[in-house]
Amino acid sequence: MQSATTGASASRGYTRLVLASCFGTAIEWYDFFIYAFLAPLVFDKLFFPKLDPQVGTIAVFATFAVGFLARPLGGIVFGHFGDRIGRKSILLITLLLMGIATTLIGLLPTYEQVGILAPIALVTLRFLQGFALGGESIGALLLTVESAPQGRRGFFGSLVYAAGPFSIVMATLAVSMVARLPEEDLLSWGWRVPFLVSIVLVAVGIYVRLKVEESASFARLAATREVAQVPLLEVFRKFPRPTAITLLVSLAETSFFYLTAIFAISYGIKNLGMTRVVMTDAVFYANCLAFFAVPFFGSLSDRVGRKPVFMAGVIATILYIYPFFLMLGTRDPVLVTLAIVLAAGLIHPLMFGPEGSFFSEQFDTRVRFSGVSFGKQVGTVLGGGLAPMIAATLLLKYDGSFVPVVVYFLVMAFVALAATIAARETRHATI
Repeated sequence: MQSATTGASASRGYTRLVLASCFGTAIEWYDFFIYAFLAPLVFDKLFFPKLDPQVGTIAVFATFAVGFLARPLGGIVFGHFGDRIGRKSILLITLLLMGIATTLIGLLPTYEQVGILAPIALVTLRFLQGFALGGESIGALLLTVESAPQGRRGFFGSLVYAAGPFSIVMATLAVSMVARLPEEDLLSWGWRVPFLVSIVLVAVGIYVRLKVEESASFARLAATREVAQVPLLEVFRKFPRPTAITLLVSLAETSFFYLTAIFAISYGIKNLGMTRVVMTDAVFYANCLAFFAVPFFGSLSDRVGRKPVFMAGVIATILYIYPFFLMLGTRDPVLVTLAIVLAAGLIHPLMFGPEGSFFSEQFDTRVRFSGVSFGKQVGTVLGGGLAPMIAATLLLKYDGSFVPVVVYFLVMAFVALAATIAARETRHATI
């Protein structure tokens, strides 16, 4: 009887942990993606009005990339302390930092009001967003995976990752509502509202996270006093192969998403003449599908393995990237919507679903936070963070042709395919 009671209590505790991880991560991704969706719509006019429209688009994506450039630094700093003092404390700090930065973006004066100080402040706050996300995105994953039942890590890890599509749905809903405003209202006050909502969400998120326990794996490690002194150095010495695999795989996965769900918004509006509503609604539909597809593929990886599911996703991106741009080029709202839904709603989850457990299982508990953070965040910078800016630059250089963008992505995809083949299967690993 006592054993059954203890088991039920542990089950409730783990359920609370999963919900807290997913909710907090959803808030942080909401904050991060609100910028991604609003920036291509209005930030060139608000913060870079003196630039040529095409150059202004590149400048907007450059500020977008700053958030990604900050992620490795956040991953290193928070990874170090996450491996030294635990996952839970780090997650409270990252959530608070992200919420403050996002709210302040919503309060920023524009270039017309304060001149060059406006884009400088924007870049600074975007850096803080990326710095916070560098710790959050891995910490919440590990808190969940390290306490998950054996044989279910793929599913429970993918639930945390499914918070990403959920937050994008929230962000696109918010952006879709303000995008329907008259342009004068959108530029004067409408764009600020989605950022300011963040402060309420963060307060709720912190309250929820205060009530969860430390991950089971780290708690056992801390009890033995075998915590790594300098985790990142140990990663470089003992785990160079898993780190390289994590980096290269992340590079292609994030590039595909940010090309098909973020860059596509700007490309559709500015190069193809599509409406804001069509493009943002397409991303909304894609992430409604992804919210269910990510856990499905994560659960599938528990049954058939991480590598087969992930490799299927990489091969699908290689086959689909050229037809994706052809479908956008039709300018038909139905085909454009279908192109984005297939890319971000189905193909990307093939990679994203098993990724969290796949990466976590490559490293020992004592260095897992630092190892996954470094590989994932650096790969994300080189892939997703730079992809929209590089794609916009290639379009400008080659007179609007999307073929160089396709070639650019294919190089990364084939490298990721080779890295996935070289990785070991980990679904039966004990962590």
